[in-house]
Amino acid sequence: MVHLTIDIGGKPGKDCRGFCSYCYFKHAKDVPPFGCRYCMPFKKGCDYCAKGVKEEYAGFYSLQDVADHFLADLQMVTGDITKITISGGGDPSCYPEFNSLIEILGSLNVPLHIGYTSGKGFDDVDIADFMIENNMKEISFTIFASDPALREKYMHDPTPQASLDVIERLAAKIDVYAALVILPDVNDGEVLWNTLGWLEKIGVKGVILMRFANRENQGLILDNAPVIENQRVHTVEEFRELVSEAAARFPNLRLSATPLYDPAFDSPFAIRNEPDLLAHLPRVTGKVSVVTGSIAAPYIAEILGACGALEGMVVSVDKEISCLITIDDLKKLDASKLEETVIIPGRAFVHDPEAESVLDKRVIRGPETLSADGETSMGMDLTGVLTMEMEGFTYLIQLINQYGRTE
Repeated sequence: MVHLTIDIGGKPGKDCRGFCSYCYFKHAKDVPPFGCRYCMPFKKGCDYCAKGVKEEYAGFYSLQDVADHFLADLQMVTGDITKITISGGGDPSCYPEFNSLIEILGSLNVPLHIGYTSGKGFDDVDIADFMIENNMKEISFTIFASDPALREKYMHDPTPQASLDVIERLAAKIDVYAALVILPDVNDGEVLWNTLGWLEKIGVKGVILMRFANRENQGLILDNAPVIENQRVHTVEEFRELVSEAAARFPNLRLSATPLYDPAFDSPFAIRNEPDLLAHLPRVTGKVSVVTGSIAAPYIAEILGACGALEGMVVSVDKEISCLITIDDLKKLDASKLEETVIIPGRAFVHDPEAESVLDKRVIRGPETLSADGETSMGMDLTGVLTMEMEGFTYLIQLINQYGRTE
């Protein structure tokens, strides 16, 4: 089984008919490289943390370049291709040679998947039939609201009704996943209930609610906060309550959310509800400081505590999302209260040597993930989520015991 990804390039805000009002990349500055797990020890900065995180493409790739890269990848394949995903920094619906690309890929008779689209490039509902005829099987579609006026205002979609009609026609034939960035007092409340009711009616496969981020500690690390001046943001607790109410109102709709939570599994960190699985995790015998984001911190502390960790081992930074921790977050910690060894999230945007210099501690990079957020768990079952968590926490505890101080 082989899953290939087609990168069409494209630049956020340029190759998508303009930024949506709430876009994460809006106002993004040309910030220096953060450092990350891919960097060489002697050099801070690599393609991923210098360019990839900003999706810094010059523009869409030509169809010829896309085809050449795809053919090169195809020659490396030894098994059967089970899915081809179309992705890029720009919006696939706005790709100038979209129809030609879909025809070429469709001729391979392999299921096609669009990893993300706003649909702002779809001006004619017939494009839905064209995609279905060319073996499109799955698409993730940002909708914002089923009200075309709101979609036009906040997504700057020039043909909002056509985009909604495309979603409806696709949902009748293939797997459609809808995404909604939630702006308080704009598309929550009754607007949200109407939107979810419409999505349920047309038969979408699943819906993910995404809490709007407007401040640096919420994840805007490209020196671009605020995205919307004076826009209120849900607290984590408010957002979780909103998700809970949505799940209760629409029990037949597969619904999850990020950063919290997936009501189907009570994830992330569903393992905390499974005492038998917690008992099978290794016991914590070492003493380290586990640095993580403010959302994950209480859950990680609870799980490690159930495995014998002492109180205070888990240290929270102000940044909410663990994988978006930067060196600035570490600078704010009181290093005198940290253990000799500090474990940071595997995907944190930190250069390890710089972290060791700032904290004057030995820094170990932990697992890349400890659980599945709502975007990931949407396509999983409970067994898959718990397996991921068992593997992640087993590895984390092994690191704690290997590098931690013992008495």
